[in-house]
Amino acid sequence: MAREFQRGHKAKISDLTAGTDLYVGVQISGPGLTFDISCFGLDADERLSDDRYFIFFNQPKSPEDSIQLLGAQSGDTESFRVTLDRIPSQIQKLSFTATIDGDGQMSQIAPGYLRIVAGGEEVARYPFDGSEFSTERAVMLGDLYLKDVWRFAAVGQGFDGGLDALLKNFGGEVAEEEPASAPQQPVVPAQSQAPAFAPPPQAAVPPAPAPAPSFGAPQAPAAAPSVHTAPTIAGTAPPAPAAPTSPQTFTPPGQFTPPGQTFTPPGAPPAGQYAPPGAPAGQFTPPGAVAGQFAPPGAPGAFPGQAQPFGGGTQLAPVPPEANVRVVLTKYAEAPVGDRWTEQNQNLVRATLTKDAPILAKQGSMVAYQGDIDFAHKGSGLLGKLTGALTGQGMSLMRCTGNGEVFLADEASRVFVIRLQGEQLYTSAQGVLAFDESLDTEVRRIEGAGLPGGGFFSMLFSGTGAIVVKTRGVPVVLPVGAATYVDGNAVIAWSAGAQAVTTTSLRLRRSGYARQTTEAVNLQFRGAPGNFVVVQPFEV
Repeated sequence: MAREFQRGHKAKISDLTAGTDLYVGVQISGPGLTFDISCFGLDADERLSDDRYFIFFNQPKSPEDSIQLLGAQSGDTESFRVTLDRIPSQIQKLSFTATIDGDGQMSQIAPGYLRIVAGGEEVARYPFDGSEFSTERAVMLGDLYLKDVWRFAAVGQGFDGGLDALLKNFGGEVAEEEPASAPQQPVVPAQSQAPAFAPPPQAAVPPAPAPAPSFGAPQAPAAAPSVHTAPTIAGTAPPAPAAPTSPQTFTPPGQFTPPGQTFTPPGAPPAGQYAPPGAPAGQFTPPGAVAGQFAPPGAPGAFPGQAQPFGGGTQLAPVPPEANVRVVLTKYAEAPVGDRWTEQNQNLVRATLTKDAPILAKQGSMVAYQGDIDFAHKGSGLLGKLTGALTGQGMSLMRCTGNGEVFLADEASRVFVIRLQGEQLYTSAQGVLAFDESLDTEVRRIEGAGLPGGGFFSMLFSGTGAIVVKTRGVPVVLPVGAATYVDGNAVIAWSAGAQAVTTTSLRLRRSGYARQTTEAVNLQFRGAPGNFVVVQPFEV
């Protein structure tokens, strides 16, 4: 059965199918509307740096045939063949788009879909209709993108400007068309028979889900598309008509490996900085530490899934004085669809919610949201227990449920997403911004006469999910040694194997602290080699 996606949802291709030879079909229609359906092959910066990977009716395939336009078939308005293990390493995203040729708006379209078929079975479907759009004339329907492995995302984002706006968004240029002496007919992808992997021919059907086709059935030649002017990219000449091809054979399902290299996602920490649980010491070096001195088992250089170490903010390019408002604001655009948690920038995180996977967040941390989201500021069970236990340190939680996206921030603090894979992590209650409700959570109190309120609240997270921590300034990750002392007001997180106890400082005068009231008491961390503690350069 096909897995149904909503806008913003994503999944690994390996979770949908073991195959790498995919059929991507788009069904879109509207009264009196004509559509151009295309595929943009983008680089790591999501730019169309190679015009040969703009696949449309006048350029029906990529140079190595990893992306091919197949035409209308099996009830689909347009279809593509994508062979993932043949895509060159510089192409890291395929964006499937639909644009209106002529007048009209996407709000006029009938119910349609984008679907993925593999091995004769429909494995993914993103249904959409005109209610999701308004005045847009072009829309990005779905992406296949490479983030350590190939993944699929249902996008559903539109542009008012049509195909020109899409090209400019992806860094392409629209060349001025020169008058021709004779009208040119659009080049139709020539094929005497559909590839063996494609769905069998099928009469046009309404966009309601149809049974998944099987591979290997012959296909009647597709009808030629209606005559209209082909979009032209600067520097791209229309290819000569392709010769009829012989039937192709279906590539057996296999594991994807980028040709000739091991792929490292853009911005990811260098190889060797992440040591999975149980890995030998020496494979992890925290930010600022000397390589090879310390290796916390299960502790990554920037925590699991963190794109770069703490404090690695992206520098924004200067804006030329002649730039208009649209150009100025482009660099602040919403980050591309990633996984469930996406760092929009160093101070803002976005959570993509589904009804069956709520999150808990600090009350009042929502700065924006899209979709049908409900915020419960009071609750019972886990929420009530956590809220009550943490009120002593001024932390209350809200439960966010529904379908959509929530943007979270807290007084411009830096935010970091920490992903646990069956692991445990302690955090300061003050350092938590949000977390997946699926995580097992326990509130613990470290007693101490000199600590604020007579004690220090910590949260022990266990299981699989994400935690969003916040810091004031760029934190430091310290290895836990025989004598590691941290001001309780500055600690953010520490490994589950480290024991935190209160201790009275005898070696430092009170003037050695930022304040001179109750800070002669701090936390001492003890534990076996490989444990760590995260400290921020600020006291709450």
